[in-house]
Amino acid sequence: MNELNQKICTEFAGLVVRKDLVKTVKGNAIVPSYVLEYLLGQYCATNDEDSIESGIQTVKEILAKHYVHRNEAGLIRSTIREKGRHKVIDKVSVSLNDKKDVYETEFSNLGIKKVLIDSGTVKKHPKLLVGGVWVIADIEYDHTEDKDASPWILSTIKPIQMSHFDYEGYISARSKFDLDEWIDVLVQSIGFNPEFFGRRSKLTQLVRLIPFCERNYNLIELGPKGTGKSHIYSEFSPHGILISGGEVTVPKLFVNNSSGKLGLVGYWDTVAFDEFAGKQKRVDKALVDIMKNYMANKSFSRGVETLGADASMAFVGNTEHSLAYMLKHSDLFDALPEKFYDSAFLDRLHFYIPGWEVDIIRGEMFSNGFGFVVDYLAEVLRHLRNQDYSDQYQEYFKLSSQISTRDRDAIHKTFSGLMKILFPQGGATKSEIEEILKFAMEGRKRVKDQLFRIDSTYADVNFAYIDSSGEEKPVYTLEEQQYPNYFNQTVGEVDDIGMPEPEISTAASGSGAEQTVSNESQLTEHHVVYSENQRGVSYDLLMGSYLKGATRIEITDPYIRLFYQAKNLMEFLETIIKQKAEEDEVVVSLVTVEDENKAEQQRDFFEQIQTSMFAVGIKFEYTFDNSGAQHARHVVTDTGWKILLDRGLDIFQVYDMNDAFSPATRLQTHRAVKSFDVTYIKLDE
Repeated sequence: MNELNQKICTEFAGLVVRKDLVKTVKGNAIVPSYVLEYLLGQYCATNDEDSIESGIQTVKEILAKHYVHRNEAGLIRSTIREKGRHKVIDKVSVSLNDKKDVYETEFSNLGIKKVLIDSGTVKKHPKLLVGGVWVIADIEYDHTEDKDASPWILSTIKPIQMSHFDYEGYISARSKFDLDEWIDVLVQSIGFNPEFFGRRSKLTQLVRLIPFCERNYNLIELGPKGTGKSHIYSEFSPHGILISGGEVTVPKLFVNNSSGKLGLVGYWDTVAFDEFAGKQKRVDKALVDIMKNYMANKSFSRGVETLGADASMAFVGNTEHSLAYMLKHSDLFDALPEKFYDSAFLDRLHFYIPGWEVDIIRGEMFSNGFGFVVDYLAEVLRHLRNQDYSDQYQEYFKLSSQISTRDRDAIHKTFSGLMKILFPQGGATKSEIEEILKFAMEGRKRVKDQLFRIDSTYADVNFAYIDSSGEEKPVYTLEEQQYPNYFNQTVGEVDDIGMPEPEISTAASGSGAEQTVSNESQLTEHHVVYSENQRGVSYDLLMGSYLKGATRIEITDPYIRLFYQAKNLMEFLETIIKQKAEEDEVVVSLVTVEDENKAEQQRDFFEQIQTSMFAVGIKFEYTFDNSGAQHARHVVTDTGWKILLDRGLDIFQVYDMNDAFSPATRLQTHRAVKSFDVTYIKLDE
């Protein structure tokens, strides 16, 4: 129980659950997380270990006794017959039998159909009519000689979702957390350990929640396999439904003209399309046309009648090529089916999540801390659909007049969604609002940049905002900073967002913001800022040329303590080896802080490095400065250069160092970086 987990449990008592418990109780039950967390929330919403243990046993017993496995459906049906009555947990759907004028229920796993259900229950829970809902139901058995009558009787039925929640209590408790704490609470609630994510990556995860709290929001995420793109839509909320992209039809999604039955957009807050990418997929042109109209106007036609709905749409799929390949040879929508590769359709997307920035999910990334019972958070987000936060930046900023109405609406929707998620209570500072506004603009700009490539009729747009002082601040996507040579428009000198200075050439090989210096005479004083999740960065590219010719190098970094930090040091020494002649020797001195808890291990790391480096001409020495005054992080060479690193050598985000088959294990340029600054200073002789 760290401080944050204790705070969560105190402020949201009874509404949180330890996230690793879901795996503990799930077993072989094929149910969404929100179903399991609903049960855990009944019995394990506490931080008392004894109560949690007994609650887990209770939930396991409930699942063992009442959850219906398909291969055991015959046994459960027999149990109901013998006992006369039995409670089951199953997914059910309801249809209208218009010949008999009755509603009939079908139990997905139990395998029984035509169970009568009263119209009052159907009116109370209309989602039973489309897509299916997980429920806890009491079923009775009463055999009859009537061949047309079903022996199965539905006694009671309760959808698995919260019956009520206190929104004012939620707002009051939210105000007890600062922004960093709150973001971590939400990341843990999704099920991830926030320690494995940087700020930008956390925001990327939270954008996936916007379709649940923002009406008619259109989101797309394309990226590599295994990044958890569809997890939120299948596991997170009883108000969203995930369908395969190949199973979509006009009647299923919008309306069946022959029966008049409303489709998914009429009942669900979010309709997500899984496996949306795939160039060879066959798509109905009529579906694309009606989707374009719905995504733009929130309405669709049924014969002569026009109907409206507020379901948001999320499209997720796998890319077929690397980011650099797509930018050089095609565009970021390259993987979409031909019918959806339509500029009018793509222009209706409000935000493009850069899936290539999202880490492939590893076991250690899942949280064992406390987070909201997802059903509770789902209800909060649903409540927020009624509110509009899109104008909350206007006190401090305004958008460039060049930004079109459609671009402006997209930015507003994303901004509003993130503000609802992060600041439902209000009170965001100017800098916090600016961060969210820039992020919202970047997601829409990613769409517009690609439209500019696909369709030459789209005009180039200056994505910028203006602060209260009148200064115009342009917004760039990360891939535009990383691969400026692959963008049609010329990006100017933007030193403060990570673009290379003019005296530093950017390599055209496409491996990232590769700063190369051909000879010593071109070394210059300058300052560069790198953005979170940027790739193509390495110690070689950052400092290699500035270390060349040095015979004595001093590293000052108070955080060389843990294994991964010692590994960073070792990789820095490898950079020095590459820059020196084999017969030369270089003395490298490290000034750091002694670890209070693991000093012996820390010394062991350094002594191993000393031994291994001596054989290749590096004389490594280290000293501890525990005065408390040692905060600076820099590298100084006897050739007169001082390199200020605001994060020291710790510039890389967490990656799996045990994965021998990942390029990131050996090649720094394939790792995502944290945001950091580098300043190069020429010392006086």
